[in-house]
Amino acid sequence: MTITAAPVIKNGCLIVRGNVVLTQVPDNVFISPSGSKSAFIGADSTNSDSRHVFNLGVLENRKFMCLFVAKIWWMIPRIGKSGSDIPLETQMLLIEAEENSVSDLVNEEKSNVNKFYVLVLPVLDGAFRTTLQGNESNELQFCYESGDPQVQTCQALEGVFVNSGDNPFDLLKDSIKILAKHKGTFSHLENKKTPAHLDWFGWCTWDAFYTDVTPTGIKQGLQSFKEGGISPKFLIIDDGWQSTVNEFRKEGQPLIEGTQFATRLADIKENSKFKVSESNGSCSNLKDLIHDIKQNYGLKYVYMWHALAGYWGGVLTSSENLKKYNPKLEYPVQSPGKIGNIRDIAMDSLEKYGVGLIDPTKIRDFYNDMHSYLADCGVDGVKVDVQNLLETLGAGYGGRVSITKQYHEALDASIEKNFVDNNLICCMSHNSDSIFTSKKSATARASEDFMPNEPSFQTLHIASVSFNSLLLGEVVVPDWDMFHSNHATAEFHGAARALGGCPVYVSDKPGKQDFEILKKLVLADGSILRARYAGRPTRDCLFIDPVMDGKSLLKIWNLNKLTGVVGVFNCQGAGTWLMKQAQESTQKSNIPLSGGVGPTDVEYLDEIAGETWTEECALYAFNKGSLFRVAKNKTIEVSLGVLECEIFTVSPIKILKENVCFAPIGLIKMYNSGGAVEDCTYGDVIKIKARGCGVFGAYSSEKPSCCKVDNKEEDFTYSCEDGLLTVNLRNDESRSFTEIEIVY
Repeated sequence: MTITAAPVIKNGCLIVRGNVVLTQVPDNVFISPSGSKSAFIGADSTNSDSRHVFNLGVLENRKFMCLFVAKIWWMIPRIGKSGSDIPLETQMLLIEAEENSVSDLVNEEKSNVNKFYVLVLPVLDGAFRTTLQGNESNELQFCYESGDPQVQTCQALEGVFVNSGDNPFDLLKDSIKILAKHKGTFSHLENKKTPAHLDWFGWCTWDAFYTDVTPTGIKQGLQSFKEGGISPKFLIIDDGWQSTVNEFRKEGQPLIEGTQFATRLADIKENSKFKVSESNGSCSNLKDLIHDIKQNYGLKYVYMWHALAGYWGGVLTSSENLKKYNPKLEYPVQSPGKIGNIRDIAMDSLEKYGVGLIDPTKIRDFYNDMHSYLADCGVDGVKVDVQNLLETLGAGYGGRVSITKQYHEALDASIEKNFVDNNLICCMSHNSDSIFTSKKSATARASEDFMPNEPSFQTLHIASVSFNSLLLGEVVVPDWDMFHSNHATAEFHGAARALGGCPVYVSDKPGKQDFEILKKLVLADGSILRARYAGRPTRDCLFIDPVMDGKSLLKIWNLNKLTGVVGVFNCQGAGTWLMKQAQESTQKSNIPLSGGVGPTDVEYLDEIAGETWTEECALYAFNKGSLFRVAKNKTIEVSLGVLECEIFTVSPIKILKENVCFAPIGLIKMYNSGGAVEDCTYGDVIKIKARGCGVFGAYSSEKPSCCKVDNKEEDFTYSCEDGLLTVNLRNDESRSFTEIEIVY
């Protein structure tokens, strides 16, 4: 029989590549082809409403991974096998399937078949936003809602996108590109300008001071970095600098819990903390502060924090300074899907006290006025937080999608006008309203905050950012958040940031840094060895639970210019997912877990390997300092205790004349060693262009006759046992790269 690639509905089944994905598909569900392999699914209703829940069919006995919004701000992953395992507010569903004919499905014994993947992606459709959910009958449903009682429909035309492919990473990339072109509401990351701060080490004031941030504290922090020998090149002055008012706090009385979130913005300019002169008279306002710290501490970029609505509670409607933006007190209304998962204290507060919402027709003026003022003060960009709040304020404004679109278009326009390099970090923006209206914004936080005082959150953080990056990484550069260099989990978090393809920044208190950790992340010039893509789980980890199944290690892969990198993390036994009950056998287990790691864990390795690749790789284990020669399809075993990790640089081995085999590794004292290898050419002499200074390592099957660094012969070490060749690279601030020559 003929098997078509495009999804079809036939005999009450959704069939993809001859494989039944859903059964018992209702008659009111229809499908519209979109290209040769993909399609949109819609449904009809007899009633017109602002919110519909349509049954798509029954999903059973299929391995899948989904991403859902557990709390209003953030997504987390969930692994399952049937429709009942799919939570409310699911925004991505990836299903593992097998290539076979429809008739084969009735046979219990199947011949060897090839795996492929089906992506089910709920999208925006005009004024409506779609999510997936399951029920106890294993029915997969999609929720289709506008967020405005006046915006109604009786038909969902293109609510769900379905596509398939042999490579899950290609599938996601191709699907997002198809959707971006078809919908026109957002752009793929490849078509965006990425902010300049991404490749430099940074410091955020949040955990260091919270809202008590002051100019004095900022200077003390920067001075302590300088004295330690590693200075940040970008700074985020987080919440605490703005002029705000808490109308619900009476003078002399204690804070009423929850009202802090209803605090409102009173002016676009800095508060009194940043206007009062310091004791030495060195700072009188924000502009003076920024000039001072850039001049004295070598900062390249300073970002300021603000909420999408101005502040958590919006703006003060009675403020004379803000009246021109026509603010109005509005009361958020959450979607039933959000309420059905986990309620958030901030939203509980805002539902009670309201939000001072700027008129969407005036929001462009607001952003431009604030950003132009900040730019005049020397600010280079902004971190814009609390973005998902808008989904609750769509009533009377054309719905959640409409108001989000207006605000994001205004934000993009202001960033482009006032800041040079698209310097915007989006935060608390994981709803599909924000993701699929992201035309220009190119960086967004990938998970809930790093929580230094929550031991059970550490493993959840690493697992969340890696899985969330599957979707987010096609639209933005995922930001894996700050961490603390002086923390029990600093190695765990630092290693993850090194291979995440994300910015690297900390929020250490002044004088509390661990510079030994930072030296593994930051080069002498303040830059970082950032990998090329978003770090994502390896293919064999996509459908396992690395936090709660009690047996699986999490592997995260990435690519550098000439090497691959795989991080292996034991996330088991230290925390539990929200909305999921842990089995007693998997709680607080300290037994080491083992797994295999090899070249095939790195996707697209062939593309950087070149023509003379032997199909073998050098694998360098960072923590153990061990070097292995491994065939392409082989693995080596790694064993890790809870909250332990290992980073493997994977470098394709090439053959030179006289059968000498060679592979550059990079700076072996850096977590992402291979990120230091900029170029490597093979001729009579191997010539390597490297970034940074320190111990540079390579695999060599023979001992070289000499090594040269910047045309000067240098001492080197060579191990006949494992082929590890090392040479020291000195710090030369006058050069961007070091030239290494290996002579045999």
